Amino acid sequence: MVERIDELSQRYGLQVDPTAPVWRLSIGERQKVEVLKLLLADAQILILDEPTRSLAPHEVEGLFRVFANLRRDGYAVVFITHKLPEVLACADRITVMRRGRVAGTLAGSEATESGLVSLMFGGGGIESPHRGGKTPREGVQPLLELRQVSTRAQGEATGLQEVNLTVLPGEIVGVAGVSGNGQRELGDVILGLERCARGTKYLWGQDATHWSVARIRASGVAFIPEDPLGMAVVAGMTVQENMALADTRKYARQGGLSMDWAAVREDLERSLKRLGFTIPSLDLRVGTLSGGNIQRVVLAREMARNPRLILAFYPTRGLDVRSAVAARELLVASRDAGAGVLLISEDLGELFSLIDLLVVLFRGRIVGTSKPQEITVNKVGYLMTGSRGGTWVE
Repeated sequence: MVERIDELSQRYGLQVDPTAPVWRLSIGERQKVEVLKLLLADAQILILDEPTRSLAPHEVEGLFRVFANLRRDGYAVVFITHKLPEVLACADRITVMRRGRVAGTLAGSEATESGLVSLMFGGGGIESPHRGGKTPREGVQPLLELRQVSTRAQGEATGLQEVNLTVLPGEIVGVAGVSGNGQRELGDVILGLERCARGTKYLWGQDATHWSVARIRASGVAFIPEDPLGMAVVAGMTVQENMALADTRKYARQGGLSMDWAAVREDLERSLKRLGFTIPSLDLRVGTLSGGNIQRVVLAREMARNPRLILAFYPTRGLDVRSAVAARELLVASRDAGAGVLLISEDLGELFSLIDLLVVLFRGRIVGTSKPQEITVNKVGYLMTGSRGGTWVE
């Protein structure tokens, strides 16, 4: 089996350690494992759902070379994605679906981005241009500040190393990095899920290094995780019940013996309307929803709390183009209203269109800090992967 894995890995550029426990692999490596499983099972049709979502730009190019090799050897590949430039770059034929129906099929050589968007929505395209906020005033108190924060590495997970990070009111700080380079650990430290081995964490100007998760959340921190089903909802509970989990004290009545479900539903419906999201039913169990709908539920619940600081980890993952634009608009509106946003995304186009300041993580360390207009995507790609084209910035 190991010999077969090594052979296929070399042939198709899918190198992974055959002996590594899967739970220790990054999301990108797990995707490679899924493709290898299909090849080992002698599948002839490979269906890949959003396979580029956790890959750096150069890794996306590598995946497209894998596609070309698979096509050369007679495999059929179905590539499902919301990223139009990627499908235009690699597809022989493109099928657009809208509301469960095929809206059109085009040859890849004849398709354009504007034409595909028109098929997707039956009209004009949707734009989300860069809208930088006002430059935060000097001397303003940070909402979040990490000073020389380090964490202990767990197994093969990447620990943070002497991270200095500040998020000001009215600012979106973007974090770029290949999956597995400390993004999750950064979120865990801020939320209090992981303790600082060294350094200090401040929230609202107060030393919050040893605050509990409950206190941090109650103080005004919203969290949109990279894995909504695993980290933000209870699959066996309904959409409405999951909404109540965000703040059970707010909706509890009679000393906690009953819940004001009408208030829960009203808040959720108001938040969904504000975002422009639709959910099949608020009475469905969350575990029966699609990944995109679960992400919508989490976004609506977190933003209904009017947070002061928003930790957004891949907030548009799994969303269609229209819903993704709505989510980005809400982050911008929150920033303009004075909230701070820490936005982690593997979509560099999304980061560059939204953020006021960019930091790059590599192996748990911040290796670059820049305003988006002062750095190129290629430069960020080099920094994300530790390539020689990047320059280490303290």
